[in-house]
Amino acid sequence: MVRLSATKAETFNYGVVRQFAIMTVVWGIVGMLVGVIIAAQLLWPQLNFDIPWLTYGRLRPLHTNAVIFAFGGSALFAASYYVVQRTCQARLFCGALAAFTFWGWQLIIVGAAITLPLGITTSKEYAELEWPIDILITLVWVAYAIVFFGTIVKRKAKHIYVANWFFGSYILTIAVLHIVNNIELPVSMWKSYSAYAGVQDAMVQWWYGHNAVGFFLTTSFLGMMYYFIPKQAQRPIYSYRLSIVHFWALAFTYMWAGPHHLLYTSLPDWTQSLGMVFSLILLAPSWGGMINGIMTLSGAWYKLRTDPILKFMVVSLSFYGMSTFEGSMMSIRTVNALSHYTDWTIGHVHSGALGWVAMITFGMLYYLIPRLWGREKMYSTKLIEVHFWIATIGVVLYIASMWIAGVMQGLMWRATEPDGSLTYSFVESVKSTFPFYAIRLAGGLLYLSGMCVMAYNVFKTVVGEKAVNPEIPSDSVVVPPTLVTAAAGA
Repeated sequence: MVRLSATKAETFNYGVVRQFAIMTVVWGIVGMLVGVIIAAQLLWPQLNFDIPWLTYGRLRPLHTNAVIFAFGGSALFAASYYVVQRTCQARLFCGALAAFTFWGWQLIIVGAAITLPLGITTSKEYAELEWPIDILITLVWVAYAIVFFGTIVKRKAKHIYVANWFFGSYILTIAVLHIVNNIELPVSMWKSYSAYAGVQDAMVQWWYGHNAVGFFLTTSFLGMMYYFIPKQAQRPIYSYRLSIVHFWALAFTYMWAGPHHLLYTSLPDWTQSLGMVFSLILLAPSWGGMINGIMTLSGAWYKLRTDPILKFMVVSLSFYGMSTFEGSMMSIRTVNALSHYTDWTIGHVHSGALGWVAMITFGMLYYLIPRLWGREKMYSTKLIEVHFWIATIGVVLYIASMWIAGVMQGLMWRATEPDGSLTYSFVESVKSTFPFYAIRLAGGLLYLSGMCVMAYNVFKTVVGEKAVNPEIPSDSVVVPPTLVTAAAGA
């Protein structure tokens, strides 16, 4: 075990990390609550009360933006700012810019919460926000890059730990994706038109959309995984060499997989085939990373019996492996012919979002929060255990119901009579899906309940007993032996 001196620890900027950590919990509840509301609206459409701002079509983009960019984005700011300081042994570069990223990001989220229900949207999935907010996103992201890479430049540790490679690549890639996809012509304060048209617009959108999933929701959270799982398990990463191979293979392969969202469209066949092939290749680096994370527990599996934080992290990796396998399979044309436009896709997305992204975030927060506020541990370990089981049961109910509903929909839509007429009308498929929407709603309610349990636990931890030392995390910086010389400031 390697301990940092108090002098070193006090130089770290934990203020902005604390802010982002708390807002991760707040926006998680908000985003998931909106998700539960629209899930209920699919069962009872009258729940929009005939109010335009509460219709499914306006709340759905609010839900996706809230869980991806508000909840997920705040978690990534918190994790990357914490990890880059600890592994570089340097205070965040330019504290004023770091503060700007926090307040700017919250302003962006509030802007989304106002404009999307009003119907102010570009109609591009995951990029619905109009041009004034897009400009603010660009400014905040440039500031984020300056803070992160500025800290890398001023590092005291010679080696750049692999988690920072993942964080750095996600920051740079999202910048390029955001700028290219949002090239548009403003025609009024809250309306613009894309610079692209037709199939080119679709191609650019799904190059952006898939890589937003690939880098904002995958590569970045792998950076989180490569730091927090070894720390919580108190074990060195299984293979540091594999982590580097994982990084470069993933970074190269992901960029080419976007066209699999446009199979059976007017996109040229060769482009569709390219997306399918690279989606299949993508399985190799994805599973390499999953295996690397899970095998980190070699010799420490017994800890899962008593450590609910580790349970969150390991289960998240299991969902990561499952989701990446499923995504590769669904990119095959014959499989996609059954799955496309069905609720199977919804199940796939949420197995990644709830099972991988949210679970690893919960584990990260439970590790981080007591250390940021100088507590010995979270207020209640029992409540962490309760949250784990509620969340796990919730996500299983959610994705299993959507898998079954999706396969059923695909089979019903393609069923034909001997004379070539459809066996089932579309309305019949909707009626058959109704019970599965009820199960999905139950799963979503459970998952939201778990978030509320977490919020209570976090609140009691933050306002609880007097801090051991509010400036020095109580983890004493447990550095895996193999990383002492390579990574994290002996």
